[in-house]
Parts: sequence; structure tokens; C-alpha cells
Amino acid sequence: MKFSAEMIAAALGGDIVGNKDVTVSTLAKIEEGEEGALSFLSNPKYEHYLYSTRSSIVIVARSFEPKQEVEHATLVKVDDPYGCFAKLLEMYVASKPQKSGVHPTAVIDPTATVGEGCYIGAYVVVDAGAKVGSGCKIYPHCYIGDRVTIGDNTMLYSGVKIYEECKVGSRVIIHSGAVIGSDGFGFAPNAEGKYDKIPQIGNVVIEDDVEIGANTTIDRATMGSTRICNGVKLDNLIQIAHNVVVGENTVAAAMTGIAGSTKVGRNCMFGGQTGIVGHITIGDRVNTGSQTGVTNSQPDDVTLMGFPGMPIAKYRRCNAVYRNLPEMKKTVDKLEKMFLSEEK
Repeated sequence: MKFSAEMIAAALGGDIVGNKDVTVSTLAKIEEGEEGALSFLSNPKYEHYLYSTRSSIVIVARSFEPKQEVEHATLVKVDDPYGCFAKLLEMYVASKPQKSGVHPTAVIDPTATVGEGCYIGAYVVVDAGAKVGSGCKIYPHCYIGDRVTIGDNTMLYSGVKIYEECKVGSRVIIHSGAVIGSDGFGFAPNAEGKYDKIPQIGNVVIEDDVEIGANTTIDRATMGSTRICNGVKLDNLIQIAHNVVVGENTVAAAMTGIAGSTKVGRNCMFGGQTGIVGHITIGDRVNTGSQTGVTNSQPDDVTLMGFPGMPIAKYRRCNAVYRNLPEMKKTVDKLEKMFLSEEK
């Protein structure tokens, strides 16, 4: 589908500088632009690409004034180039042909229900008593276990596994290889020095508008529910342990791990490889840098870095000392020699 500069400006409330009739049919980074492509410029570091790009239309800030002539591209000026480009990406995806229907190799138990307008791909299994809402897209090789419920307009990419009794809300996106509802890590040592498995009889509840990355795992609760609240965004390769609660609109980057029974507040942001111990409470709007280890409960509105995690200002002071340790050691060695020589 083609979009003209005039159509794009109307959709974004933008102003056109150049040819209002020029059309685009694809998207590209500004440095890789080509004829018929739409790009955006929000970072000043990339401005020089504007003067050489072959993209037909470039989204820029309303306040932007080029330092030289833009020979090829038509500009559409908007208040928020990045946000507007994201909106255009949504329009682009929506314009693509949508999959529908149930593949003949899919296995749907007679007691399961599938809502209207769903796509059920090849070799999908929907087990007994499961309920899939309307407008869902379930890609090939997914497994939906006994009595699982899935809300409307949810998307499961290939190879997602959802164990029995789990609940998934509406407009949820779960990427390939994610496992929802595997057993929590519960074992009790016995008299023989071995471990007895503790049955995990709870479930996982994923609320609305959540996105879960590829190969992320969310364990079922020992009792009750592991809960991922509305609007949470989890990256790839994340581990959420049993009975964890992740509060609304919290985001976590890849390889974050949250141990059992920890409660995470709203609007937190966790950098990649953040590790959070079990049985603690994290407040609202808590941020962590990459590879932070959170070892105790935290109040609202703190930013942590390091291991163990500490307030960022203190971390920076400690890190400055750490970087200077080799020089400090030389100084200590000199002082030690002076002291010993004076004693003699």
C-alpha cells in the first residue's frame, strides 16, 4: 500500500516541506534510505544523512531547520518525530495482509472454544476446556494447555507454550519460545540428602496489554498466582520465578531474573541482566542499571547500580575510587617503604 506525503501529514498533524504528492511504500533508516521509502530524523547526530538519503519522505521535528538544501526528500514536520514514526509503523503493519482461519493440522479439543476471527496455525494444540478469545493469532506449533483462558486480540508467535490453568489477557503479545506456567523451582531437602519436589499447584496470570519476549519463562505459583500486571513489557531471555508479582507498566531488559515471591511495583525499569533476590518488595518507579544486583527491599523512586545495588550517586563515587585503585596502591606502597625505612 502506498502513502502520500499529504496522507501522512494529515494522519500526524504535520506540515509538508516539498512535494505533497510524493508516495512511499516501505520504511527505512535514514542512512539506508531508497526511492519510495519513509524515514525519520530525531537524533541530531544523524542530520548529515538527511542531505544524502534517497528516502522520498523524512519525518523531522517541527522546529528543525536544515543547514543546507535537502535535494531529494520531502519533509513532514511534526512535534514528536520518534513517536510519529512509531505510529506510522503501526499503520504499516495494519496495512499488510492478515492471516485468518484454522489450519487443518491444528488440534482443538472438542471442549475448547475459539472466538471469531482467529488465526490458528499449523500444528497448534488447544487442549481440553481452553478458551481463546476473538481476533487472536496463534502461530504454528503453539501449545495451549487444559483450561487456559486467552483474551481478545492476543498474539502468540510460533512455539509458545502455555501450561494448564494459566490466564492470559487481551492484546497480549508473546514471542516465540516463551514458556508460561512451567513449574516453580520448589524442592525440599530430605533425610537422605536428596530433594523432594514440592508440587506447584498455582498458575500464572498475565493481564492486558503485556508483551513478553522470545524464550522468556514465567513460572507458575506454588499456590495462588504469579502475576504480570497490565502494560508490563518483558524482553527476551527473562526469568520470572514462582509467586512473583510485576506491577503495571514495568519494563525489563534481556536476561533480567526475579526470584520467587518478590513483589515489584509499578513503572519500574530494569536494565539488562538485573538480578533481584526473592521475598523482597520493590517500590514504584525503581530503576536499575545493567547487571545490578538487588538484594533487599527498595522504596519508591530510587535508581540503583552495581552489586549489591546501591543508589547511583554512591555507585559513581565508589566506581571512581575503584578505577583509581592501581594508582592508590602505588601510593600506599611508597608510604609503606618510607615508613619501614624510617623505623630502621
